[in-house]
Amino acid sequence: MTNKKFIAVIGGNQPSPQEAKLAEAVGRELARQGATLVCGGLGGVMEAACKGAQSEGGVTIGILPGESRQAANPYVQIPIVTGIGHARNLAVVKSAQAVIAIGGSYGTLSEIGHALRSGIPVIGLNTWSLSRNGQQDNSIIPAQNPTEAVNKALNLATS
Repeated sequence: MTNKKFIAVIGGNQPSPQEAKLAEAVGRELARQGATLVCGGLGGVMEAACKGAQSEGGVTIGILPGESRQAANPYVQIPIVTGIGHARNLAVVKSAQAVIAIGGSYGTLSEIGHALRSGIPVIGLNTWSLSRNGQQDNSIIPAQNPTEAVNKALNLATS
């Protein structure tokens, strides 16, 4: 598995129907291109992405915040139990070579921050945008659709 690319998909627990569709399509495309999907293992964007990946025979890893493997969504094939709550957000992004952010709230924003601070590329699909001192910060690389997001993530994936 060392030559396989690990791509994190991050986003909210309560996505809009559009964000859930985007996440499922991203999961499908990651699987089609042979990448392993890493996520927080719970519902919402994470579940939709895992569902898409599993539908195409992909591998899904869920890094769970709690103490129970049963908390994972039904499409997580490899549940990682951490018992560390929101601190698992760091483990999610550090386990990946690139991150695709879809929608999301402040938990997603924290993951984006951890990834950028670590030099891990972040591709954004209907997610946060950043500014610093009133100036646009282009650290989150925008994508217009799921295929573009996956292609950018795989091309920019760090070793």
